[in-house]
Amino acid sequence: MANHLHELIVFSEEFELINSPAFYDCIVHLICTDGVGNFSYNDSHFEMSRNDIAVISRPKLVSSITWNEDFRCEFVAAPDKFLHNLLPANNYAIQGCVSLFDNPIIRVSDADALHFRADLANIRNRIGNTDHQFYQELMGSLLQTMVYDLFDFHAKTNDNILTSDRVGYLTKQFFMLLDAGRPKTHREVSHYAEQLNVTSKYLSDTIKRVTGISVSTHINNAATAIALKYLKDSTMSISQIADEMNFSSLSYFSRFCVKHIGMSPVKFRTAGVKD
Repeated sequence: MANHLHELIVFSEEFELINSPAFYDCIVHLICTDGVGNFSYNDSHFEMSRNDIAVISRPKLVSSITWNEDFRCEFVAAPDKFLHNLLPANNYAIQGCVSLFDNPIIRVSDADALHFRADLANIRNRIGNTDHQFYQELMGSLLQTMVYDLFDFHAKTNDNILTSDRVGYLTKQFFMLLDAGRPKTHREVSHYAEQLNVTSKYLSDTIKRVTGISVSTHINNAATAIALKYLKDSTMSISQIADEMNFSSLSYFSRFCVKHIGMSPVKFRTAGVKD
């Protein structure tokens, strides 16, 4: 996969590409503008028609893509890691993503469809502006607007996005712990398993089965969002942030940032100053 952001964000109207290996590290956000399209996702079949939006967090799980001759669509694929870093730790994203993994289709009104297509058009029109001095921030703001619109569409028709059975209850409780900011100081799977009175294996198997993503990835995504918030606050030194987040050493915090943000905290701060 390419290394530059402008090569990682893709706008397309070709439905058959939604499970392209090039998008395996991306999330696909697609709207059907006409006709009927079908695909299988996570072993379930889904049909799309006009004004249906699909949010596909794991394109690798898509198969059996078919469409009729009238089918038209538009979609944007953007890096999962980049999108996660745009959003705060405690928001609709976590539980909404759980629900969308189970059913990726959102049916929207004509007005909301127009809003979403405008979001896609804004992204499409600016992908090529790589000479913009704040290109990453520009694209981040446009993608963030699109994602928050999707949260709004989804929330309108999903008052209770998790089931009431044991699996649903456990999943909801796990994400409530993440929402409460636990990853700030607790990033071990065993901590969450202990809090929920289950084994680490049961928690890991359950969350992976429901969301398609590992427990540790969810924890680290939430912790990364918290770290980014602190790093953007110039009143705290990097050493203070590492202490606040209960990292055993400054070097460990630095390795965490390199792995999950893509750069060291010092480089992140320096880049921020240059901007």
